[in-house]
Amino acid sequence: MSVNVDLTTVWAFVIAFAVMMYVVMDGFDLGIGILFPAFAPGEERDQAMNAIAPVWDGNETWLVLGGGGLMAAFPLAYAIILPATYPLIVAMLLGLVFRGVAFEFRWRDPGHRAMWDFAFTAGSVIAAMAQGMILGALLQGIEVAGRAYSGGWLDWLTPYSVLTGIGVVAGYALLGATFLAIKVGGKAEDHAYRLARITAFATLALMAAVSLATPFLVGQYWQRWFTMPSFLFASQVPLLVVIIAFFLLRGIARRRTYAPFVLSLALFLLGMIGLGVSMWPHVIPQSVTIWDAAAPERSQVFMLVGVAIIMPMILAYTGWAYWVFRGKVDDAGYH
Repeated sequence: MSVNVDLTTVWAFVIAFAVMMYVVMDGFDLGIGILFPAFAPGEERDQAMNAIAPVWDGNETWLVLGGGGLMAAFPLAYAIILPATYPLIVAMLLGLVFRGVAFEFRWRDPGHRAMWDFAFTAGSVIAAMAQGMILGALLQGIEVAGRAYSGGWLDWLTPYSVLTGIGVVAGYALLGATFLAIKVGGKAEDHAYRLARITAFATLALMAAVSLATPFLVGQYWQRWFTMPSFLFASQVPLLVVIIAFFLLRGIARRRTYAPFVLSLALFLLGMIGLGVSMWPHVIPQSVTIWDAAAPERSQVFMLVGVAIIMPMILAYTGWAYWVFRGKVDDAGYH
């Protein structure tokens, strides 16, 4: 598991950071959509929607950065992964489109609000499920011949990819519930804590199921997790998950304001670290390493200059937006 600190490695971490930021920023956004039917029509749903109204579209900037960065920095991986998961990517994009349209028209067309609420939830569930299944399809392996995808149209559809899809849906719902516990008040806040407890147990159970199934997919995974000396490092990840899970459930039970959301994010971070332990240095397990898939060095340098300028700007305006719209929200908007 040696790490060569070169431009390709730097770009691998840039893409990983963009993906993690997308999970942080858009995960709770999608999670609120997933949980939307559980809130009572009227004030509760209006509060939930208003909690993300100022930031929801900006959150998806990180998805563009992650996807665009993959295409630019690792074009071979992009050329293999997309054909292998086209139906899932189309479903994800359609889900994001429908929830975006529903978000806008819910306020402008109150006569059909029930329909737009359904579209908001359906789009959120489809987008989250598709993202989880893309992860599962990648982890279980993509059939590669030469430098191209050589599998079938539905190779991504397996019990494992369905499991990872459901796991991401549950995880996003947990992020959504814990975020709403920070942003809303009254009955909606009480409801958010109840949902946080349910989704926390679901997320932890599904994380355990995925973690138990993953080492049996590819020999490399088993070696990373259960052979020395990798075991000494890898075993710390599930240990930290158990510790964080304890504090998460205690924070929800004691109705802490910020701790449940932060600890939920920590679970996702540990999940990404576990993903890195399993896959490194492959971008497509068993087939293509990050160095095999990398763009020419000059291209990486040119793009890295742009990222060094643009990424701090994205972080700055994102932080400013969340600072401006801090505090509680009600059915009429932010105070």
